[in-house]
Amino acid sequence: MLPGTETPSGEPKNVRPRAADFLELTKPGITVLVTATTLAAFYLATPAELPLLLLLHTLAGTALVAGGAGAFNMYLERNLDGLMRRTARRPIPSGRLQSGEALVFALLMSCLGMVYLFFLVNPLASLLSALTFVSYLFLYTPMKTRTWLCTLVGALPGALPTTIGWSAAAGTLGPGAWAIFGIVFFWQVPHFYAIGWMHREDYARAGFPMLPVLDASGRRTSRQANLFIAALMTVSVLPALVGLSGLAYVAGAVLLGAVFLACGMLFALRPERASARRLFFASIGYLPLILCLLVFDKST
Repeated sequence: MLPGTETPSGEPKNVRPRAADFLELTKPGITVLVTATTLAAFYLATPAELPLLLLLHTLAGTALVAGGAGAFNMYLERNLDGLMRRTARRPIPSGRLQSGEALVFALLMSCLGMVYLFFLVNPLASLLSALTFVSYLFLYTPMKTRTWLCTLVGALPGALPTTIGWSAAAGTLGPGAWAIFGIVFFWQVPHFYAIGWMHREDYARAGFPMLPVLDASGRRTSRQANLFIAALMTVSVLPALVGLSGLAYVAGAVLLGAVFLACGMLFALRPERASARRLFFASIGYLPLILCLLVFDKST
């Protein structure tokens, strides 16, 4: 038994399993969100009976790539994570995992996922997963320490998993794929601005020049958040225009967008942590609800 793993009475004390640390490397919350948007797009692209085995292969491969990308991001930002209270206890900066083993784990997961998609789904889905991986790690991640525009760039890899799901089911990309992509793309900006405002001191400590860090008054942050919510409300009706949904979906999308925009306006009136938190919760409610509306409207 290793030193420090016993209580004064000589009995073993609880030690966090290494498997839990490797799981944390994959950013499970983000991976679940990625697989959920992939699932929705796959279902919406399926013209008839749902091919369950192909769906399972698509979700498994996408989850592997997403988890690997999350682990690679933790490897690249390990020193910056150690400077922020909300990330200092992550596996690498806390010392629970060595950076080398985290890197090997990240590369194995990502490569396995891309190969898995290539052979068990189709080459286009694999190519789109590679594009997601590269844009997230080698475009968005380095930009986070250089410019506030990183949030806009980061919305690209955040929305690309919808195209993986669509291409897996349809074998190609069409107007429906880009309609769903647009919804997820525009949704991300107010979502991340809300997070950025709630944790602006932490981001400033690590040297991330996010807009909420640079914008002391909150005017620019709230203005851009509301502009993107307004754009999102416009984009959210595109599924009906390309034949993916009907009027019931449009009515629900407009209502959801109005609630989201109302929370954005309240944030603009009082740019403080409480209003940013309200906007954040509105954002995490909006996306699953509008995707469920799309799925329900198609099924009926």
